[in-house]
Parts: sequence; C-alpha cells; structure tokens
Amino acid sequence: MAEIINPHDRFFKNIFSHEEYAREFLENYLPEEIKKLLDLNTLIIFKESFIEKELREYFSDLLYRIDIKRQIAFIYLLFEHKSRPDPLTAFQLLRYMVKIWGLLIKQGQVHTKLPIIIPLVIYHGASAWRIDTRFTGLFCPPDDSLRVYIPDFNYMLYDISHLSDDGIKGAVMLRVSLLVLKYIFTPELKEKLAAIFSLLKDLKSKKTGLEYLETLLRYIINATDKITKEDLQKAIESIPEGGDIMPTIAEQWIEEGYKKGIQQGMQQGIKQGIRQGLLEAIELGLKIKFGAEGLTFYPDISKIRDIDRLRAIKEVVEIAKHVDEIKNFVISP
Repeated sequence: MAEIINPHDRFFKNIFSHEEYAREFLENYLPEEIKKLLDLNTLIIFKESFIEKELREYFSDLLYRIDIKRQIAFIYLLFEHKSRPDPLTAFQLLRYMVKIWGLLIKQGQVHTKLPIIIPLVIYHGASAWRIDTRFTGLFCPPDDSLRVYIPDFNYMLYDISHLSDDGIKGAVMLRVSLLVLKYIFTPELKEKLAAIFSLLKDLKSKKTGLEYLETLLRYIINATDKITKEDLQKAIESIPEGGDIMPTIAEQWIEEGYKKGIQQGMQQGIKQGIRQGLLEAIELGLKIKFGAEGLTFYPDISKIRDIDRLRAIKEVVEIAKHVDEIKNFVISP
C-alpha cells in the first residue's frame, strides 16, 4: 500500500475505501441514465492508486470494479485537492486509464476487448471549475478533418465547493465528509462546524459516530489553520456527550505522537529516539490543546537535550488547562 503523505488523501481514502460509502456516492451523484446500467451491489475496490509519488500531494485516487449489464467494468475516482483546477486533468485521467488497462492485460484479464472505465473527478478547491471535461478540449486542430485522430472521452466532475449545502446528498457520514471537504479551505468552516458535527447525532451507532469524529478531527487539525482548539471544542459540544471527547482524543494523539517519534528516532540511537518521541508528543499536544498560541514557545522546547526534562514537560502538557501553565514550567529553572 502506498504511504499516505497528505491529510486530504488520508481523509478521502478513509471515506471512499468503504465500499458502502462509495456505493452511496454513486447512488446519489451519477446521472440516472448511467446509474440504471450499473449493478451497484457488485462494486468492490480493485486497486488503491495509480498516481505517481510526486503527484500524491495534489491527487488521490481509487479504482472500483463493477458489473454493467453483466460485463466487467471499472469506475475510476480521482480526487483533486489543489486550490485551483488543473487544466490537464483530462490528460492525467487518460494516463491513469491506460495504466489500468495495461495492468489488466498484464494480469491476463483482457484478451481482445478493453473494459469500460468511467472516470469521475471530485474537486474541492476555492476556484470554480471552468475547464472543459472533454479530452478533446485540450486540442485546437487547424481543421476539423483532423479531429478523427484525437482520442475522445468525457469525465464526470463533482465540484463540491460550489454545491449548495442542500445539494450535498447521502446518509450522515457521506454528507458530513463532503461538507467538511467543501469548507476545509474557507473561513466559513469555523461557523459551519457545529452544524456539520451535529449531523452525527443521527447515527444509530454511538461507537461508529465517535470513531468517525476522531477521523474528522485528525483531518481538520492537519488540513487547515483556520480552526482553533476552542472552535473544535465548541463544535464537538453540539454532539450528545461530545464535551468529554476532546480531552480523551487529545491524550491519545499525544501518546501516539510519542511512540511514532521514538520509532523514527531509533535509527539514530535509543536516546535520540526517546528524545524525538517526546518532542513529537509535546508538539502535537501543544497544537491540539492550545493551537497556534501553544506552539509559540515550542522552538525553545525543541532545543532541550535532557530527556527527563522533556518527559516532565510532556506530562505537564497532558494535564495543563491553560497554556500559561506550560509556559511557566518551561521557563522555570
């Protein structure tokens, strides 16, 4: 499995790797004339990614296999997380579609006829998508007689940033996911967050709701700097029993950061690994609990070499109610 290096990529795959949510998206957003040809019950994930490593900062993808009138076909879902549309999206799609056909031929699944691939693009950038969705739109032939030599296909575009909130359809978790994607780059996220989170109260399973809330919080914290810890806490309180969730999740993430840092630093020696793990945990804890204000004195903490001192600071971060408690502890001799 390819390493997930981008918060948008991680969130996209957390959602659309669930076949039930992928089916739900197709059920709600495909044109009726296409949907009636598909047997959505046959949809399964076929392969995770065809995108080159250097482009994963800007694109994510998933490939699904599905039956169309008893023929095997594929739906290729490309998620573009740039702030502006890419004018060469159709070219990127063609490259990935050729890779898919090439893989099927190599695996012996294709002999004479290629299977149909339906390309879909999800976009949530700030600028509206005004790019031609036809591959032929990339060409300007000097004479119409040359058009027969130009490959031709269309892709379906879902510009969720410019859909109305009422136009975002589906059951709770799909709607919440798409609404967060819609507002993640915008200042409006702050005022919309409580209403978005409140949709989770309609989930029948409390455990599922809390697990999904953690996925949402991870994405928001890592994907935007427009939301403070106080904003998140206020939004979470719109969910029944939500007020008790944030401290528990914060403590869990601090400990995860500590363990991750240790693993990364072990290559440089045991002491360095422990120090790096402590610094990872402190930085993550400051960010989660106190936002930008908490990170203002992290550069001073990062210069500390004494492991016992760092371990003490980590413990203070975990229990502190106010950023001044940590600041006073750090500057004390």
